Amino acid sequence: MSLIAGITFYEVCMALLTVGLTERVLLAYAPAEMVGRNGWLIKGNIEE
Repeated sequence: MSLIAGITFYEVCMALLTVGLTERVLLAYAPAEMVGRNGWLIKGNIEE
């Protein structure tokens, strides 16, 4: 069985949920230099 065939729908959904929640937490609590308008990790449109 190949590696891709072993991935379930549940695992894909949980991975997407984890990435989405991580992004929201980073945008809310990380410093603006990291996730601000010119951030090095995420270029977000947030108030500085």
